[in-house]
Amino acid sequence: MYNYLVKKLIRKSFGLVNERRFEELLKSAVPNVRHSFAGDHSLGGTRNDRAAFRAWLERLARVMPKLFIEVDQIIVHNWPGSTFAVVHWTATAILENGDPYLNKGVHFITLKWGKATSIDVYEDTLAVYNGLEKQYNVGIQEAKASQIVS
Repeated sequence: MYNYLVKKLIRKSFGLVNERRFEELLKSAVPNVRHSFAGDHSLGGTRNDRAAFRAWLERLARVMPKLFIEVDQIIVHNWPGSTFAVVHWTATAILENGDPYLNKGVHFITLKWGKATSIDVYEDTLAVYNGLEKQYNVGIQEAKASQIVS
């Protein structure tokens, strides 16, 4: 039953990202949540608090406005005081130049009593980089901005 509830919470969280409802999403994270996103590009780096994570989510929405993430599989391990989840997902979008975007990746999420304490994201960093380059080339300057880190 516990695994079912955690999977439901995670699916809801990805839905909130897709709907750009970031304030609601951030309520499911501790104040000092650690969020890391692999890659040497404007979405890469590590954040260590909700404010920086919020700024990162808002940037994601601006540089990839049509991004949609579909959860493919969730694996949950342990109990409420220390939960570890692996989320396999597929991200798609139509870029501003009309090109399709496709990326597959995983989130490693640590939760404590239903709140995310750390989120590590691993994806095809070259796909992200190329997608951001295309967005930059059509005028989305932030696609080449410095990483948001804290």
